[in-house]
Amino acid sequence: MQCKLSSVCFISKGLLSGLITRYDKDNIKSIKPDLIEEIKLTLEHIMDEKKDSDGILLIDPAAERSLLWKFDLRILPALAIMYLFNSLDKSNLGNAKTNGLEASLGMTGTNGYNLILSIFFIPYVLTAPFLAVIGKKYGPHRILPLMMLCFGCLTLSVVGVKNFGGLMAVRWFLGMAESAFFPLVIYYLTTFYRRGELARRLALFYAAQSIASAFGGLLAFGVFQIPAGATSLEPWRYLFLIEGCGTIVFGGFALWFLPASGSQAWFLSEDEKKLAYDRILADSSSKVNEEFNLKRSLTILKRPTSWVFFMIEICLGVPLQSVSLFLPQIISRLGYDSVKTNLYTVAPNVSGAVMLVVLAFSSDYTRWRFPFVALGFMFTFVGFIIFASVDVTTQLQTAYFSTFMMTWGTSAPSVLLDVWFNNNVANEGQRLVLTAVGVPLANMMGVVASNIYQNQDAPKYFPALITTAVFGSLGFVLTTLLGLWMVRDNKKRDEKQGKKVNVRDIPTSLLQDGPDSEDFRWLL
Repeated sequence: MQCKLSSVCFISKGLLSGLITRYDKDNIKSIKPDLIEEIKLTLEHIMDEKKDSDGILLIDPAAERSLLWKFDLRILPALAIMYLFNSLDKSNLGNAKTNGLEASLGMTGTNGYNLILSIFFIPYVLTAPFLAVIGKKYGPHRILPLMMLCFGCLTLSVVGVKNFGGLMAVRWFLGMAESAFFPLVIYYLTTFYRRGELARRLALFYAAQSIASAFGGLLAFGVFQIPAGATSLEPWRYLFLIEGCGTIVFGGFALWFLPASGSQAWFLSEDEKKLAYDRILADSSSKVNEEFNLKRSLTILKRPTSWVFFMIEICLGVPLQSVSLFLPQIISRLGYDSVKTNLYTVAPNVSGAVMLVVLAFSSDYTRWRFPFVALGFMFTFVGFIIFASVDVTTQLQTAYFSTFMMTWGTSAPSVLLDVWFNNNVANEGQRLVLTAVGVPLANMMGVVASNIYQNQDAPKYFPALITTAVFGSLGFVLTTLLGLWMVRDNKKRDEKQGKKVNVRDIPTSLLQDGPDSEDFRWLL
């Protein structure tokens, strides 16, 4: 039957079949009275009383494809470039260290560099939840660009730093300015994309971090060609000058460009805005553009699964920060000079971005999350174990290949883990709180990573490599156990209801109470 409806007739038969069954007159007595009116209003809003002969809302695939294409061409590139600058401004110290930063600031022979890295993560963790709440209240489209302007100015100020104390102060405020950036981006994207569309989009966005590391290596390679003394600035300071200026310029553009949400995007027609609203109501949020309620949002912390997710984030954080902060130092073990060392960080980072996209597309295609998260942790474990155990003088190629596995193992879990727990929380406020706590926890492990790579252990860094591998293996175990428990819990819920229910068949508008709802199923 040909669809004669407007672009709002988008929802698949699978998504609404469960809801329509409950709205059927023969079954309405089985519904709790307080839900009947909500279901009725939801149906009237989404379906607008337009159904085919079977009572199922029809799809207009062309309208949905057009809408997604507009989001993909406008929102994703802007966010990816913003995150590229965020990653550059956070990780450029590793490049600068290879070109004399420690000597310039009087830190040679001390653990000052490790302290500089560590101090960043203290305000990062403490500030993130508060900035995330502000972002929800006033809109990520405003707060994200303002954060970008702040950390761009702070990056630029490193150019004038003269000593250890000055850099320490800048890093403290940089941690504050960047703290809620990634959690807010994740929340922001959930207002544009449905659950089955999120992983690959977030992967393309997050790939900007790997590209940033590669670009940072290339930029460092070029800048470090400047002969010392040829200009008034030391070559490493040009890294911060270029990256800081670029961040400020794009932050101003983003403040003007980003829309409040999918249903309020300035570049959509009224029909497309309605379509964007209803898509999210059906397969992302229980209520769209819901006003933030702190008390209700904090109830997400009462769920045991939230704390398991936090433990997995901690296991992810150590290898993630080790690669982000110390990949140049790890590769320097291969015996190259500072210029070639930075150049040789490019290929592993690019391959990490490619692997992330491959696993994310596979995850969205299969609608499975935890197996791909576990696979990433396995890459991490194997990569660090290989690098720790081989003799780089005789097995140079093997050692270099293991750095590729390190980037594979840190890129994919960092995205798919966040997507996994966001997919299982329909309340927007709870989703924000969970992300605003979990992501900073992973980043807080930068304190661990920055203190296990000690100068006295160079160039092998054997204790650090083994410690990182242990965290990777523990992450694999926790992820696998949680995923298998969710499989078992879904089977128990099916048995209790006497029927097998696919998670795709449950509109998120019915899942305000999360696992307490009898209709709830875990997205695995």
